[in-house]
This record gives sequence, C-alpha cells and structure tokens, in this order.
Amino acid sequence: MTQYVHQPEFMTGDEFSIPTFSLLNPEGELYSGAIEPALERDHARRIYQAMLATRILDERMMAAQRQGRLSFYMQCTGEEAAVVGATAALNDADMIMAQYREQGALMYRGFSIDEFMNQLFGNELDYGKGRQMPIHYGSRKLHYMTISSPLATQIPQATGYAYGQKLAGNGHCTLTFFGEGAASEGDFHAALNMASVHQVPVIFFCRNNGYAISTPAVEQFAADGIAPRAFGYHMHVIRVDGNDVLAVYEATRLARKIAVEQNQPVLIEAMSYRLAAHSSSDDPSGYRSKDEEEVWRAKDPLLRLQKWLLKKQWWSEEEETSQQETLRREVLETMKRAEKRSSPPLESLISDVYADITPSLQRQFDQLKRHIRRYPEAYPRGAQSLDLDVGTETDTQGEA
Repeated sequence: MTQYVHQPEFMTGDEFSIPTFSLLNPEGELYSGAIEPALERDHARRIYQAMLATRILDERMMAAQRQGRLSFYMQCTGEEAAVVGATAALNDADMIMAQYREQGALMYRGFSIDEFMNQLFGNELDYGKGRQMPIHYGSRKLHYMTISSPLATQIPQATGYAYGQKLAGNGHCTLTFFGEGAASEGDFHAALNMASVHQVPVIFFCRNNGYAISTPAVEQFAADGIAPRAFGYHMHVIRVDGNDVLAVYEATRLARKIAVEQNQPVLIEAMSYRLAAHSSSDDPSGYRSKDEEEVWRAKDPLLRLQKWLLKKQWWSEEEETSQQETLRREVLETMKRAEKRSSPPLESLISDVYADITPSLQRQFDQLKRHIRRYPEAYPRGAQSLDLDVGTETDTQGEA
C-alpha cells in the first residue's frame, strides 16, 4: 500500500547505513557473538592452500615480469579471501565470470600451475592459443568463463547466462566478480536491472579494494559504497569483510541459497584492499602512502585464516614451511618448461572463427605468410611454424 505524506520530505540515503558482516578478527579469533560456519577440516585446508598458492604464484610471476620473461601481470595479493572464499561457497558446476584478479578461483577449482603458465606465456598448450594477453585465463571444464579485457562486460553476460540457467532448471547459478571501479560502468546498472526484472540466479560480487587503478573510492562515488545500489533494483544485498574468508564464505553460501532456491539475484560488496600495484605497469606510491598500506597489511587475509587454522590444530608451522617451499619450487620449474614450449601454429590464427575458412580470410592469411617469408628475422617463431628453410626462402610474388 502506498504511504502518503503531506509535507515535502527529501531523502538522501543518510538515514541508514549498511553494516559489514565479519566473523574473524585479525588475530584469527571469532568475534563475540559470531557463529563459526560449518566448515570441515579438509574444506578449510583446501581454501587456505588455494589462497597460499595464489599468493606465491603472484609473487613469482611478478618477479618474472620484472626480469623481462613475461610481458604483463596482475596480482590478487590482499584479496585472496574474497575470491577464494566466495568460490568455495559455490557448487563446482556453478559458472564464474571474472574480471582479471580472480586467479584464486581457478586455483581453488584445480587449475594446475602448468595451465596457468601456458596461458601466461601463450604457448602451444594455451587454451586460448596465444590470442590473449597474460592473466586472461579461461577453463570450460572448471566453469570459468574466459576473461575479457574491456571493463565490466562480464557483468551483463553473467545475467544472461544465469537466465539460461533458470530456464534449464538444473539448480546452478552464476557468480560474477568485479571491482568497485567497474561498478561505475553502465554495464553494471544494465545487468542489475535485467537480473532483478527477470529474477535470475546470479550473484554480483563486488571487490571494493578502495582504488580503481589510481582513483580512490571517495572520488568515484558519493554514496556509501556499492551495496546501497541494490535497493534501487529491489535486490538482496550484504556487505562483508573481504579479508575475512569465513565471513565471505558464509555470505556467499547464503547468497547462493537465495539465488538458486528463489531465482533471485544478490549483490555482495566485499570490503578489502589491493596490497599490490594495480598491475605490473602501475606504481601505487604515486597515489597512496606506505602508512595506509601497512594498516591493511595488519589485516592480511592469509595470516588471519592461518592463525585460525593453527588455533584449531588444522594446520602447523611445519606444513606452512613445507608448502611454501614446494609451491615456490613448482612455480619456478613449471615456468621454465612453459616458456620453452613452442608458440601455437600460425594456422591457428584463422581457426575457430568460421566453420569453413572464407576466401577473404584465406587471402589475408596467405599475405601474412608471404610477409613472414620475406622478413623471417622479424618473426622468428612465425617463420618456424611455417616449417620453412627461412634462410633460402624468397618472396617471388611480392606483397599485396
């Protein structure tokens, strides 16, 4: 029933604020009154191991990029709890549509270090056949949609995919990750509106890490973060401590229940912090202070979960040391193998586009081959894939 008032009363949204759901404090202890999620020992260990493996992968690959062995890299450092915790609360058959900082989700689902490396180096075993820049992972078998560079495109795509899941009726949902900067794109609003109107099982998971590259949150929006926007779309919403993996897990578990059982979308805003640079081409010292970073390092999600596991005797210092050494060795050895593998064959450039290669596309490809034959020194890998004796090959036809 419509409620009428007889004096003009403007509202700004300051009349209420959305609380942040948190269970574990930085010392790995439950807050007073907090109820521990029903996590079994093996599940909790799997979550922590995925977070640890993600942290070590990021450290080693950023070092590799600095050494000139890799062209580009982006780290998940500081946000592992948000990514892995959310993934752990899903069914492994649920679809994940990520942005570009969610390698922890793949790590949790079993993506091997070898698979990571093949994509990063774009070699012949890369599922994307070398067509994407590094960190643009994808895995059909793990229900992880291949990442796209354009910001926020995955958000409306998640709504559409979830609509298909609703029609299929198999009890699955889609979770899409994005940052608070991506929430400033029009795609975000279109996606939430469509999801709410059509009532689809999708979870919108916003990693609010405080910065859209160098732009702080206070310069992105005047309202209380991203969470209040859900009210405009008549949508369930929860704000969670993104550095508390237990809280993230429980919030996502309950959000999935709403999405799957009621076919209703849910917005989760995880409050976290990007401890590393935005990417390997960014220098955060130009827009934030070391003191600010240290405040958040004290809330490190890995240390928080590790302390909780140690207190429960589900993890040990000896295991920590052994696991770190094993992971660092595996990452280094796997990287050395991956960077020596051949590039995808040149013919793969025009595959997967049409069922049959069109005459126009074939002509373009033939022109490319002639160009490579003419300048083999500029395209050594391309020349090798043509299976030519490039030292004697001459261009008798010229270039179109």
